[in-house]
Amino acid sequence: MNTVKRRSHQRPAFCLDCQSQCTWTNGGPNDSSGEDFFLAAFLSFLSAQAIGQGEAPLLDDDFSDLPTGHLFSVVGAHLEYHFLPEAGPKGNWYVAAFTSDPESQRAWRVLEKDGEKTLFQSIQNLRRHTRPMVMTGDPAWSDYMVEVEMTPHQGKGRTGVAFRVKNSRCYYFFGVEGNRAVLMKVNHATAFHKPDETILGERVIEGETGEQLSLKVSCTGPKLKASLNGGSPIEATDDSFPKGKVALTSDLPVEYHYARITTTPETKEAIESEIAERVAEEKSLQDANPKMVLWKTFKTEGVINKVQKVDGFGVGRNLRFGDLDGDGDKDVLIGQVINHGPKDRNSEVGCMTAMTFDGDILWQSGMPDPWKDNQTSDVAFQIHDLDNDGKNEVIYCRDFQLTIAEGATGETIKKISMPDTPENVREPYNRFPKILGDCLFFLDVEGKGHASNILVKNRYSNFWIYNSDLELLWTGECNTGHYPYAADIDGDGKDELSIGYSLYDDDGTQLWNLEDEVKDHADGVALVNFNPEMGDEIRLLCAASDEGMFFADMKGNILKHHFIGHAQNPAVANFRDELPGLEALSINFWGNQGIIHLYDSEGDIYHEFEPVHHGSMCLPINWTGKSEEFFVLSPNVEQGGLFDGWGRKVVTFPADGHPELCNAVVDLTGDCRDEIVVWDPYEIWVYTQNDNPKEGKLYSPKRNSLSNYSNYQTTVSLPGWREE
Repeated sequence: MNTVKRRSHQRPAFCLDCQSQCTWTNGGPNDSSGEDFFLAAFLSFLSAQAIGQGEAPLLDDDFSDLPTGHLFSVVGAHLEYHFLPEAGPKGNWYVAAFTSDPESQRAWRVLEKDGEKTLFQSIQNLRRHTRPMVMTGDPAWSDYMVEVEMTPHQGKGRTGVAFRVKNSRCYYFFGVEGNRAVLMKVNHATAFHKPDETILGERVIEGETGEQLSLKVSCTGPKLKASLNGGSPIEATDDSFPKGKVALTSDLPVEYHYARITTTPETKEAIESEIAERVAEEKSLQDANPKMVLWKTFKTEGVINKVQKVDGFGVGRNLRFGDLDGDGDKDVLIGQVINHGPKDRNSEVGCMTAMTFDGDILWQSGMPDPWKDNQTSDVAFQIHDLDNDGKNEVIYCRDFQLTIAEGATGETIKKISMPDTPENVREPYNRFPKILGDCLFFLDVEGKGHASNILVKNRYSNFWIYNSDLELLWTGECNTGHYPYAADIDGDGKDELSIGYSLYDDDGTQLWNLEDEVKDHADGVALVNFNPEMGDEIRLLCAASDEGMFFADMKGNILKHHFIGHAQNPAVANFRDELPGLEALSINFWGNQGIIHLYDSEGDIYHEFEPVHHGSMCLPINWTGKSEEFFVLSPNVEQGGLFDGWGRKVVTFPADGHPELCNAVVDLTGDCRDEIVVWDPYEIWVYTQNDNPKEGKLYSPKRNSLSNYSNYQTTVSLPGWREE
C-alpha cells in the first residue's frame, strides 16, 4: 500500500490518526522532508493551470447563498407519505439521507464565522448502512472534476465526497477514513445492513493532518483519479457508474468550505444536450396525455356550505372512500388521530366526519380538534359492506371498543370490547390493559364469498380474526409488520392470510414463517400472480423495511432478495406493455429516501432512479384509459407528478395553489379512469382529466378493495377492460 503526505501546518490541528488535536512533528515547511510536498504542489499547480484553460463549470458553491442555521428540520415519518416543503432543495443541495433519529434530521447546518459560511455536518454517525449526505447535480453528469475543501472535526468514520452518484446507496467515494485516503465503490448491500463496498485504491496518510483538507477527484470514462492535499493521485479503472450526481458525505462532524465541479466545454455541451433531450421527451409525453382539471374542491374547517361554522376536522393522510349514503356515489370519511404517545406508538381514530364530494357533511362522530391532524401511522377505521346487504357500514376501533356503525348516519349497530393486551407485547405498545387497534383488514376465511371477517391487529405482534357478528374465530402471534394481504391460494374458496413474514391458512394454522431468515418488519405485502398467461403461480411480494425487497413462493422459499435499503409502499400494475406480465415498484425511506426500484414479472430490477428525497405511496393510476398505468409521486408542482414505468414524468400538476400534503387515487366520476384527490388539513381538491367523460373501450383494472385502505397497503392493480 502506497503512502501520501498530508498537507503540513505548524499550528495545532485535528489529527485523523489519533482523533484529537495535535501539533506537527515533521513534514512542516522547515523540515527537509517537505521538499516532496512542494514538488507535488508545484506539479499540481501546473496541472490545474492546464485544466483551467479549458474547463467549464458545472457548480461552484461556497455556500454563501444559503441562510445560516439548520438545512433541514425534524420531519419524522411524515415524509413517508406526505409531501413537505422540507423535501425540496436548499440552494444547490438536497438532504438525501437521514434516519428516524431527530439528530440525523438536524445534522446539516450552515455556519458563519468571520464572513465565511461553511456547510457543517454536525453529528457522529455510527451506522454503516446509511450515512449523512447532501446531494447536488444531475444524473446526466458524466466526466468531470470535483474539488472540495473541508475541515474535519473530532470523530470517527469516513469523511469526503461522493461522485457519479446513481443514488444515495450507489456511488464512488473519495475521502479520509482513519489514517487512510480511500477511493471506493459503494453499490447497495450484500445482506442486511452490510453495504457492498469495494476499495479501488488507498494510501496511508503520514504525519498529522492540517485543519483543512483539499480533495480533488476526476472521472473520465472508466478512469478515476483522486488526490488529497495535492499529493500523488490514487488511480483506478471501474465502469460501474458512468454518470451521476455529486454528494458531500461524512460520518464525523466536518465543515465543508466549498465544492467546485468542472468539466470540459465539450462534455458540458453533451451534458446539456442530454438534459434538454430528456426534458423535451417528457414535455412531448405530457402534451400527449390528458391534462389535469379541477373537478371538486371543499373545505374541512371554517364555514361549510356557506352557513355552517365548524371547528377544523381535517387531517393528514387518513381518509377513507366509499358510498356512505347509498346514492351510488363515493363519499369520503375523514378520521382525525388521537396519539396517546410516546410519539405515534399508541394511536386511535378520533373525530370522524362523513362528507360527500359536494362538501356536504353527512354526520360527525366525536369532537373535532384541529390539533389532531398529525398522521404518521395507521389507525383502525374503514368503510365496508360487512354483511353484504348492499349498504356500507363504518367499522372502527375507538375507546377500546370495536364498533360497527351505519354508513349513512354513523349510528352504532354493534360493538364489543377490544382484546386484552397480550403478555408478549413489548413497551411502549403495552401502555393500556386493552389494545387500541393498529388497523382493520377484511377477508373471507369462512368461505362466504365476500369479505365478512374482520382482522384487528396491534403493532407489531398479535392479531385477532372475528366474524361479522363480532365473534372471535382465532388469533395469531407473529411479527405482523404494518398491513396484511389475503387471497385464496389453494382454491378452496377461503382466503389465506399473508401478514408480516408469515402465511396462515383459513383456520389459523401458520403455514410458514420467515422470521428466522428476514429481520426488521414487513412494510407492505401482497400475494400476486405476475404472469398467469405463462402459467406462473402466486408469489409473495414483500417490501421488508431495511431488509429491502424480496419475492417468495407459496412454500416460503425466498426466490429473489434485493438488499436495496429501507423499501416500502410497494405497488403492482402493468407499467410497461412490452414487458411480459405485471411489474412492481418500491420506494425507499429511512436512511436513503426517494430511491425507486421497478421490477419485472420475474422479480428482477429493470430500472432504478432517485427523482426525489422523500417517500410516497406510489399509487398506480389509470389516467389515460390505456393499458399502461402511471403512478403518483406527489402533488408538488416541481418535484411531483405522474410517472411512467420508465421513470419519466408524464403528467404534471397545475400551479394553481392546490394542497400538496397528501394524495389518493379513486374513480369518482364513473368513466373507470381514476381521479386524484389531494388535500391537507384545511381543504380537499379533486382532479380529473380534461377529456372526461371518455367513451369506448377503456382500461379498467381491478384493485384492492377500498375497504382495505392503509398508508402501508400494497396496491395491486390487475388488468381489466370496460367494453364499449
